[in-house]
Amino acid sequence: MMPALPFILASSSPRRLALLADSGIVPDRVLPADIDETPRKGERPASLAKRLAYEKGAVIAAQNPQALVLSADTVVAVGLRLLPKAEGPEDVRRFLRLMQGRRHRVITAVALFRPDAKPLERLSTSAVTFKRLTEKEIEAYVQTGEGIGKAGGYAIQGHAACLIRMMQGSYSGIVGLPLFDVAQMLKSVGALA
Repeated sequence: MMPALPFILASSSPRRLALLADSGIVPDRVLPADIDETPRKGERPASLAKRLAYEKGAVIAAQNPQALVLSADTVVAVGLRLLPKAEGPEDVRRFLRLMQGRRHRVITAVALFRPDAKPLERLSTSAVTFKRLTEKEIEAYVQTGEGIGKAGGYAIQGHAACLIRMMQGSYSGIVGLPLFDVAQMLKSVGALA
């Protein structure tokens, strides 16, 4: 069941769009927000994810006040250290070397903006543990190219799945959109049965 209001996904992520589609939820429009995603001094990972999800949604909701607007942001953290989107192969190498054999967190914040009401917000935190990686395994993953542009330099739904020893939490949240939380939010506003 689709919402009576226009439903907008405020994200340029093809993974988020695919996750929604796999769940039978198809946005009327996809309008990514262009915001500065630079972390503030001393900003913790969960706070950053929540702020960015909120700011992305707020921009698009202001332009479309009579729509439901769903926005999200995913950050990867090793302790309090943020691992941004990998800009190139060297970032992917460095991130994998840092995360190998240890646990890191994938935090995805979601915001649902609706007309004349306070936005609904959720935070999904999952834990992922890579196996100890050889330099050959790291280089083989770098060569796939799939880690570039991804928070933490990897995509759990791709080749990296073979390198992950354990995960706890929301698989879809790690990919970029915690579908359980999104469905509950949409149900609470009458947009899903």
